[in-house]
Amino acid sequence: MVSPLNRKLLRDLARIKGQAAAIGLVIALGVLMLVMMTGLVNTLDQTRLAYYDRYRLADVFAPVTRTPERMLDRLAALPGVAAVEGRVSGGALIDIGARELPVRAQALSLPDLGRPRLNDVYLVDGRLPDLGRADEILLLDGFAKARGLKLNDRLIATMNGTKRSFRITGFAQSPEFLYSTAPGEMVPDDARFAVFWMRQAALAAAYDMQGAFNQAIMALTRGTNEQAVILAADQILAPYGASGAYGLDDLMSNRFVSEEIKGLQSTSTVIPPIFLGVAAFLLYIVINRMVQAEREQIGLLKAFGYSSWEVSFHYLKLVLVIAVLGAIVGSIGGIAAGNSLAVVYQQYYKFPFLVFSVDPRSFVTGFAVSILTASVGSLFVLRGVFRLTPAVAMRPPAPPDYSRAFDLAARLKRWLDQPSRMVLRRLTRYPGRMLGAVVGIGTGLALSVASLTLMAGFDTTLDLSFNVMNRGDMNVSFTTTQTDKALLELGRLPGVEHVEPSRAVPAVFRNGTYSYRGAIEGRPEFPILSRVIDANETPVSMRREGVILSKPLADILHLSAGDMLTAEIREGRRPVLSLPVIGVAETLMGAPAFMEIGVLSRAMNEPGQITGATLTLDEARLDNLIDDLKAMPMIAGIALKSDTRDALVEIMNTGPGSVRYVMLAVAAIITFGIVYNSARIAFAERQRDLASLRVMGFTKAEASFVLLGELAVVTLAALPLGVGLGYGLTYLTVKGFSTDIYQIPVTFSPHSFGMAVSAVLVAAGVSGWLVKRELDRVDLVAALKTRD
Repeated sequence: MVSPLNRKLLRDLARIKGQAAAIGLVIALGVLMLVMMTGLVNTLDQTRLAYYDRYRLADVFAPVTRTPERMLDRLAALPGVAAVEGRVSGGALIDIGARELPVRAQALSLPDLGRPRLNDVYLVDGRLPDLGRADEILLLDGFAKARGLKLNDRLIATMNGTKRSFRITGFAQSPEFLYSTAPGEMVPDDARFAVFWMRQAALAAAYDMQGAFNQAIMALTRGTNEQAVILAADQILAPYGASGAYGLDDLMSNRFVSEEIKGLQSTSTVIPPIFLGVAAFLLYIVINRMVQAEREQIGLLKAFGYSSWEVSFHYLKLVLVIAVLGAIVGSIGGIAAGNSLAVVYQQYYKFPFLVFSVDPRSFVTGFAVSILTASVGSLFVLRGVFRLTPAVAMRPPAPPDYSRAFDLAARLKRWLDQPSRMVLRRLTRYPGRMLGAVVGIGTGLALSVASLTLMAGFDTTLDLSFNVMNRGDMNVSFTTTQTDKALLELGRLPGVEHVEPSRAVPAVFRNGTYSYRGAIEGRPEFPILSRVIDANETPVSMRREGVILSKPLADILHLSAGDMLTAEIREGRRPVLSLPVIGVAETLMGAPAFMEIGVLSRAMNEPGQITGATLTLDEARLDNLIDDLKAMPMIAGIALKSDTRDALVEIMNTGPGSVRYVMLAVAAIITFGIVYNSARIAFAERQRDLASLRVMGFTKAEASFVLLGELAVVTLAALPLGVGLGYGLTYLTVKGFSTDIYQIPVTFSPHSFGMAVSAVLVAAGVSGWLVKRELDRVDLVAALKTRD
């Protein structure tokens, strides 16, 4: 049997169903973001770990120049090494067709018999290459789909200076290439980078590696000190041109996935609490209004024997019902949204399966925080219920004393009509309520500003990366280090207008206990095509007295200008350089260090050496230039800036960057919910007053003006506050999306702020129209019978 208080609870919910739905929606969105983000984090992490485990991804990678296979026994004998395998790896260029840029590729060996013990592949279609068939390859599935290749198609690839023809026997995915980029590049593009596998005997013959390997991969037992194994492996392989072993954390593919997970974790700790805090504030206003309006009912309930605890719990139940229903809807929506986005991530990171995992703690946290935040705001109101005795509660409250209040409306009497003075008097007599409404709407605006500014930050990243920093049209990389003569050869090609050299040297940077595996990039003293900029977007010259760090690298190593950096070079003679930090530069992709190219070459004791070049082109002669470049055996890779830009745009729109669209949609909905709630609360508080105005002879338009004028002033007052809060919130949001691999600048975008402000104004207009429509339908007699 339903108790009287529970029947009253149902009637109250039906009466405020519009406000309850809007507040519940705010709570639901907060919980949705929490469940969705934590679900994505768990799904990505669990899928990644399961994929690594099932296909036995190695824990340590040790590249060398050429090592005899007998050295595998010494590596296997190291403490903590569970399995070791030597393989052959080499670069290649795939010829797509006439006047098409060649595609950079990586060739990897498969054991001559059976499947690999480590770094196994997932066979999507077809079969593995047969032993003894040197012309058969297994191709990375992402590249095959991007290029429309099918089984038994043939590919032409240049390997070790020799052009070869291969037949595709199968398509595969690999845990080693979740995020596939060409060496030295940061932007993935399935159509511009390929991986293919061959039997070891065939690949070893192509690269003169018979009886040898140039990469050792090792799996470690649980609890093994990874760094100890890396140091021991480097010592064993040092005589064979080791360039430095590294762990799974430094594998580029794994690093990208890990950084994406960190970004999602950061975002999940910033955005949902804001939504739930706004919901608590709105519930506080609603419950406060109900308690004030139902003083007589509270007195009657106490007079009939209900205790203060029972009456207070009745109103608390109203809050809890809204909070719990919102949390349930948010949890369901979070699962659905997380599942949908997880599929996007699966396609982007090329997982062959998906372990969708929602952390149960996110549901518990969502419900607990929803109930807690909703209850805290209400408890401040319910304290007054305990102080109300039946006799006091059944009398109308003493009218407020405004005799000492500053009456701004009276002073502006000459310039304002009566409805305008009523609006102004309401604002000045209830400053606390007005301030609360301003803060609520301002918070909604801040969420929209942060989301739109984040999107503008992506656009700024494109503009700075491809118009300010990289001003060339094409980047060329070489198979090995070349002399300055290579620049002359490139400069003579028809269609090449300007050539600028570069050199990339792999290195491990150290500052005490902080370290990072990256590269030093050598640039001319005054680079024109590949520029480095500071925080003010001013080009930085490559001064000769030290090294310039990118800001992400400086943050990782905790260094600033004037400090000393230790750089352990991982090629050539492998010198250890002690370099003064002479500046910090802004970068948007990666975390490199920069030096003047001549100083870097001399430090390597290899003067005049380069590894790549940036070109500007005459686009009318591009087709012939491509054919000329393909004929040069020293070329290892060619990338057009336009192709790289298109690939980055696709990532932003269809990959992990799509999360920002979800955030924008959520921000838009919550902004409308806050504005609509403010309008509804104002209407509920003034329904009797507005009905009185109608009876006294005011027209519908004049009565509506009194209500909507208040909403307009509050909304306009919230705009500057929301813009300020949004600018601060943008820093937190951008920090969550930025990693040491790619950074998003915080930019002041008038367009973004204007869009956010326009959205709030539209929401205020729609909310005002809805409330006005309800005001026009008010039963004047019933409204006048209501006691304040």
